[in-house]
Amino acid sequence: MNTSQGAKAPVSTTASAASFKPPLPSPGLRTPSNRKTIYDRNLNRTRTAELSRASFAYLFSEMVTYAQKRVTGIQDLERRYVAHHRPQTPPDRFPSTLHLTPKPITNPLPSQRLNEQGYPLGVRLLPLLLYRAPPRTATRPTRILPLLQFITTTLWKHLFGRAADALERSSANEDEYMISDNEPLVNMYVSVPKEMNQLNCAAYVAGVIEGVCDAGAMTAAVSAHNGGTEMWPGKTVFLIRFEGGVVEREGILEGRGVTG
Repeated sequence: MNTSQGAKAPVSTTASAASFKPPLPSPGLRTPSNRKTIYDRNLNRTRTAELSRASFAYLFSEMVTYAQKRVTGIQDLERRYVAHHRPQTPPDRFPSTLHLTPKPITNPLPSQRLNEQGYPLGVRLLPLLLYRAPPRTATRPTRILPLLQFITTTLWKHLFGRAADALERSSANEDEYMISDNEPLVNMYVSVPKEMNQLNCAAYVAGVIEGVCDAGAMTAAVSAHNGGTEMWPGKTVFLIRFEGGVVEREGILEGRGVTG
């Protein structure tokens, strides 16, 4: 008896099976011919890469607003890390390893002032920029002038894309130096009311400078001052005052012929 009548013929799966290919396993992280991966490249892949100024202005304005809500006056808003009690580096020695300790604040208010916000950034930027520098120039400064030149060139270019406008030494006090910036980026989008005309939001940058000086074992007090002129109304002068032990050590290193 023929039972094929009325039954459906089986469908051939030869063609469909031949056209189906199982997915290949993922090769993982692609490695170029030079054997370097994306982790070997800097986040800034080009020298001309810049961050958005609008984003920076928004974030910085929020920082200023956050600090302003927690202060009692302009000086408190600009306040710097107060002098702290820690063992001073002997003037005839330069430590091979620097151990920074937090600076205790005499005022129990939260440490959200502009200078205090910039200080930790400066402490970390000095070793970072030295690490990224070519081996030939990656030398930690041991004297005041090379450190300040590092700040006005390498640090300024890293933060603002250009060098500072001037570096001067006080003619009255040997422990004081001044860095001038004719148009500080941090003040470019800040509108200060008349009743707060003494406020300079570049106190944040002063904190960065102070952190770099401390990381270089050259303790200093840094403050930002309005120095506007007719040509540069927004000019800011950063006054750097080094401690007595640093100046004393500077004289000893100069007598020994140390230039770095």
